[in-house]
Amino acid sequence: MTGNPHPFTLARRAERMNPSIIREILKVTERPGIISLAGGLPSADTFPVHAMREAAARVLTDAPREALQYAASEGFAPLRDWVAAHLSEQHGMDIAPSQVLLTTGSQQGLDLAAKILIDEGSRLLVETPTYLGALQAFTPYEPLIQAVDSDHEGPLPDALAQAAPNARFAYLLPNFQNPTGHVYSEARREAIVAVARERALPLLEDNPYGDLWYDAPPPRPLAARHPQGVLYLGSFSKVLAPGLRLGYVIAPPAIYPKLLQAKQAADLHTSILNQRIVYEVLRTGMLESHVPSIRARYKVQRDAMQASLERHLAGVAQWVKPVGGMFFWLELREGLDAVALLPRAVEAGMAYVPGAAFYAQAPRANTLRLSFVTASPAQIETGIAALAGVLKAAQS
Repeated sequence: MTGNPHPFTLARRAERMNPSIIREILKVTERPGIISLAGGLPSADTFPVHAMREAAARVLTDAPREALQYAASEGFAPLRDWVAAHLSEQHGMDIAPSQVLLTTGSQQGLDLAAKILIDEGSRLLVETPTYLGALQAFTPYEPLIQAVDSDHEGPLPDALAQAAPNARFAYLLPNFQNPTGHVYSEARREAIVAVARERALPLLEDNPYGDLWYDAPPPRPLAARHPQGVLYLGSFSKVLAPGLRLGYVIAPPAIYPKLLQAKQAADLHTSILNQRIVYEVLRTGMLESHVPSIRARYKVQRDAMQASLERHLAGVAQWVKPVGGMFFWLELREGLDAVALLPRAVEAGMAYVPGAAFYAQAPRANTLRLSFVTASPAQIETGIAALAGVLKAAQS
């Protein structure tokens, strides 16, 4: 037999799909002896296993038929109520439960938003750099993705205003961004919302890390300031467990029905068993003590990485100490290529994520991301020392 080995013709969008560089790197880190400062994984030591086990037992005792049956596409009503109340009380967002759509992780929220907002050739705005998973979610729908000049507080308002005309939306991560760890100041948030109002620019606000603050809580979300112009995404992955695959979208009433229809076409509904278990955990108030314990743990690891970087990489790299989240973003000396140096780092016993993949345009080869939450302070010290050896050898 010659020619095509199968009769399938791939859609054009399939050609635009690429493997996640982070997932590929994680395969490398499974080798024995590798200290991984690469993956953006929450620490498994923070998972509330006991609380989840008890909640699962209660659900399967009290409502087994309902928990194992098909359910509403919008999500479990008591959990939607909880999300609306939590965001209203903790973040000043004036929302109704009818605006809450429960999703299979916030990553699905990105895909649903892309489905209803992007046409071929639509222009989207993103930060420089931005979350790789968002680029992967948007790209198959064939948009034109434009990177907006940004600093350590996010996109520059003047640059955002200049790029705004005819853009479908701007995708933004105001709190402890993946990959840079930056957080928008109060003044920057106000300026961005002013641009959004003046230029009729919709905003897609992604907030998976907002509860992971170490020194002070971040300012109010963009969605609290401009509710009709912001689509807001949240997640339970970083405060409970990512294996639950449970997130949510808060949508203005005008576009909620189309998101719901996209959700119905995608998977009918998110696992109702998982939704009920999570609600059973949340209704006890467990998060009030659990999230502070996560913050305390991660802060120790953040401080350990900051100290190791100061010891080993002063003068070799530049970074801003993150005040929340899970990541340090390093800018190396010009001429150093983080992609080319990764195999040497793995040989030296550590792994990181090269920064180039996080750029929608004009990737910078001399950048990399480090995660501190899954490594002990001793492992962080060993890993950063190994990285320093690689970088110093490359520039000598």
